[in-house]
Amino acid sequence: MSGEKPQLLQHLHWLGHDSFRIDQPLVIYLDPWKLPPDSPTADLILVSHEHFDHCSPPDVEMVRAEHTLVVAHEEAAKKLRKPVRVLRPGEALEHRGVRVEGVPAYNTNKPFHPRAAGQLGFVLTLAGERLYFAGDTDHIPEMADIRCDLALLPVSGTYVMTAQEAADAAAAIKPRVAVPMHYAGGVVGTLADAERFRQACSCPVVVLQPEGQG
Repeated sequence: MSGEKPQLLQHLHWLGHDSFRIDQPLVIYLDPWKLPPDSPTADLILVSHEHFDHCSPPDVEMVRAEHTLVVAHEEAAKKLRKPVRVLRPGEALEHRGVRVEGVPAYNTNKPFHPRAAGQLGFVLTLAGERLYFAGDTDHIPEMADIRCDLALLPVSGTYVMTAQEAADAAAAIKPRVAVPMHYAGGVVGTLADAERFRQACSCPVVVLQPEGQG
């Protein structure tokens, strides 16, 4: 895909590490962790897998309300207060005009996120655009089938793709814009990884500034 930057980029807030908030057309959180105390209430919360830096029950509860739909990987759902909608790779759901597709996320050359665990990335279709949140993953063959306007890709190495591997993944996905993640959260990775990704990437890259973490 090519052309102008996705409109969705204007409504995307990086909260550090792999945590994001989307403000339009719904308030959507992706892997909320270390949220600022004044974070707005969620309409939809998506949790990719059970690791502590992605599935944080206190952060989910901070922004959860009676109307909030929580969607999670099966093991993550066990850590969260019910009700939680379990999603698996290959499944999809719609909520108030937003389509959420579960896609695979796994390691190919390291043990932290085995394919058999069925952990998730997400493809969201909202306001006429598609956002791909890759989750904790290496560059996997399934990425060649992802079509999106905006791709959020991990770049730190160690538990996920390196910056160069993420650039190779972006070349396969061909988003209009790619955004690096999985750094600047106190787990692994630095801004230097994001810059390496920007330099290696064949598509436009936007390096977001993390908004204040709690």
